[in-house]
Amino acid sequence: MEAELLKKEPEKIQELIRQNNIGAIIRLLGKLGRLNENFDTKPLMGLLKHENEKVRSLAVKNLAKIGNSTLINVFVNVVENDNSSSVRREAVSGIGRLRNSSNKQLLFKYLSDSDPEVVLQAMRGLLVFREDKTVQEKLKKLGNHPNEIIQEVIKKEFHSSSSNGYDPNHAKSPDYMKNVVVYGDVRDILKSVPNESVHLTFTSPPYYNARDYSIYSSYREYLNFLKEVFKEVHRVTKEGRFFLLNTSPIIIPRVGRQYSSKRYPIPYDIHPILMNMGWEFIDDIIWEKPEASAKNRNAGFLQHRKPLGYKPNPCTECVMVYRKKTDKLIDWNIKQYDKKIVEESKINGDFESSNVWKIDTTFDKTHSAVFPLELCNKVIKFYSFKRDLVFDPFAGSGTFGESAINLDRFFFLAEKEKKYFERIKENLIQTKIFSNNQFSLKFLSLNEFGRVAK
Repeated sequence: MEAELLKKEPEKIQELIRQNNIGAIIRLLGKLGRLNENFDTKPLMGLLKHENEKVRSLAVKNLAKIGNSTLINVFVNVVENDNSSSVRREAVSGIGRLRNSSNKQLLFKYLSDSDPEVVLQAMRGLLVFREDKTVQEKLKKLGNHPNEIIQEVIKKEFHSSSSNGYDPNHAKSPDYMKNVVVYGDVRDILKSVPNESVHLTFTSPPYYNARDYSIYSSYREYLNFLKEVFKEVHRVTKEGRFFLLNTSPIIIPRVGRQYSSKRYPIPYDIHPILMNMGWEFIDDIIWEKPEASAKNRNAGFLQHRKPLGYKPNPCTECVMVYRKKTDKLIDWNIKQYDKKIVEESKINGDFESSNVWKIDTTFDKTHSAVFPLELCNKVIKFYSFKRDLVFDPFAGSGTFGESAINLDRFFFLAEKEKKYFERIKENLIQTKIFSNNQFSLKFLSLNEFGRVAK
């Protein structure tokens, strides 16, 4: 209502300016909808020198809505003289929104601006004239721009070979991989898995030298092992689909009182490796466990209370969310499914609204570090559709497979430790739902899987 009155009586903003009611000015400017050439620009023009950059930015943004070519010098003056990135960006956007070919030279000039946000707005303005060979030439040169966002825009606009249409294979996966557990080294197993066959991967790799089954000669060797596995996971993941990695820093105890213990920041060291191989970082989820489940590191500090000796109890783990890099939006992935599947896969009831998930730990008689079923359920619900193929390359006790069964997904699991492979058998065979599933449960050796994959 206030915004409509402002359109009819611009002097009302003058009163707010006199009162210096910044909050009210911002609210009013944010509510303005479409403006036409008859709108009185004087109140907005008066705000271009306001001390508050949000006010200046909204003033420029609303002036740009008017679409009046006589405002070109106003926009240029703002770009040349304002010291705020957001205000300058809106001014360049205003020039672009005029869609006037005579402004191309101005926009060319701003392609070399030191502010990437200004460059991006100039690019947007020029893409209107993308059929112009000079425009194409200027824009394509930005493919080598140091800013990664600018590079991605140019790649999508001029170098993308992928189709945004329907992919009949996206929702499908190989039948021989459905509800299958393979005993062997995942690196060997993945050699028999075709490109883009998995919809979702969720795993917790063995922690560096923290268990008998995860001994490596060096931390570098451990990271190289993970790199080798996750590069293959990237290959077998469908375009634009997700990979969630559960890790946490670990402590290697000191070898004697005269030495220090060593803490390895696994999630932070593996992150740049994943980015370099083509994963796009999406989210960081914190799995918060009860403090009673954490190893107590407070004992010494509790006694002496001396600075520098403080060590908190580690009661969180990282669940890092990655997406296989693509120039397609999430909407494209969703549109590859029948509406019925999309509807059936919707999350009903409460859901996690923050990135802190409070979930109790779980204990198993055989495996010392198992996924809680609740954690697996959340991941599967949020990052896959019904009938998708979900994968865990370090299956452990097989909780991810159990969750997949319960939520009407197919699973593919790999496990190289014999006792854990047998534990998965024991756990999953007890799942009665398989009697109604067209793909029966299979436990295969590496050689057997290689044969069925041919």
